[in-house]
Amino acid sequence: MPHLIIDYSPNLEARLDIAGMCRVLRDAAAATGILPLAGIRVRATACTHVVIADGNPDHAFLDISLRLRGGRAPEARARATEAIFAAAEAYCADLLATSSFMLSFEMRDIDPDLSPKTSSIRRYLPPEHQGGTP
Repeated sequence: MPHLIIDYSPNLEARLDIAGMCRVLRDAAAATGILPLAGIRVRATACTHVVIADGNPDHAFLDISLRLRGGRAPEARARATEAIFAAAEAYCADLLATSSFMLSFEMRDIDPDLSPKTSSIRRYLPPEHQGGTP
């Protein structure tokens, strides 16, 4: 049930392919081996109202949160955090090199006892992607 949630300043839409970022994050998450493709959800939302640093309208940000069910080893979560953030940083490399831009990432565990889930998605995926924990 990994949720990758992207909040970003609306001025990024002219400078970064946000849908491409969603795909990059999905692929990086699946490649970790601890986040099953069948459960990955990526969504991005432009924040309507933002003030960044000194208020210069050229500043931009993209913040990524990864919420996932508890139970994964701390070392595995640390490796996944590093890999996913590295993919995001590589995708944003040109933007980081040429403009005022903040990129951040945070992984959070969700208590499985307080987060019931159900899904029919696995039935619609190719067999090689149907396994794993939601």
